[in-house]
Amino acid sequence: MKIASLLLLISAFLVPVSAQDDPNSAVVSKIIAMEKAWNQAYKLRDTKAIDALLDDSMVLVNDDGSLQSKAVFLAGVRASKPSDEEQVTPESIAVHVFGNVAVATGVFRAKGVEGGKPFVRRERFADTWVNKNGAWVCVSASATPVTH
Repeated sequence: MKIASLLLLISAFLVPVSAQDDPNSAVVSKIIAMEKAWNQAYKLRDTKAIDALLDDSMVLVNDDGSLQSKAVFLAGVRASKPSDEEQVTPESIAVHVFGNVAVATGVFRAKGVEGGKPFVRRERFADTWVNKNGAWVCVSASATPVTH
């Protein structure tokens, strides 16, 4: 009985240590930083920064269900006025790593002016990142409005 209690006690201390030694923690941190960089670049209309984060064959699924290529997305960013979206802020981000693929999910809040009227929107997103030749790039992104 004492041996079983001792083993239980030792395993309780080892679980938090193994969680801290997660081999994917560096990838998770990198993807979160890249998600935040994308939001900041979008807010600033920095198409050069966005271009570097997105794969050339990327597909975006908009909240209305339409599809966009990287080129069309960047053209829309270039054409938008700085006042259209004043703030894009991630509220939550979780990253799951599967080898050279990482899936980031979360919620972001967009605040701005549309048609002369202020708006605040929350959207849930799912972005797929792939490590290509040592560099992480986003190959797919989708957003869905949070209505409740």
